[in-house]
Amino acid sequence: MNIETNRLMIRNFSQGDAQDLYEILGNEETMEYCEPAYTFEKTEQFMEKFCIERNGAVAAVHKETGKVIGYILFHELEDGIYEIGWFFNKAYWRQGYAYESCKAVIDYAFGELKAHKIVAETIDAVKSVSLMKKLGMEIEDIQRSQTRDNHGNWADLYCYGLQK
Repeated sequence: MNIETNRLMIRNFSQGDAQDLYEILGNEETMEYCEPAYTFEKTEQFMEKFCIERNGAVAAVHKETGKVIGYILFHELEDGIYEIGWFFNKAYWRQGYAYESCKAVIDYAFGELKAHKIVAETIDAVKSVSLMKKLGMEIEDIQRSQTRDNHGNWADLYCYGLQK
């Protein structure tokens, strides 16, 4: 995948992205609503096995600096149904990068891949749900006390979707 937006290049991950990805996945605040922050070694393994070998995610690269500032989960769950998710480097929060990149990936999915539907899920009822709504996604389900958060507390799982 190669998508260009005003400020970003969205491309497949490559071997040289491990340090930038670790700055994202290794940050406790960034990972608050997913799982414990990754070690550098776990980041390398995850990048190699999931991002590169399985093409499970793409990198959002800041055009001016060449730095990977975002991890965008994007893969086909079943024929025509794609899952999207995101984590961004904390230094780039609240600047519109997540919206810009995810909107571009969604447009690519519907335009180039002829996707039927895109889905996303989160336990973050504030920031992530707000972005899902801004992207045009609609609530499909709230699974009450479906999973545990990083502190062991039961959390609701919000499931959103967008159809072409």
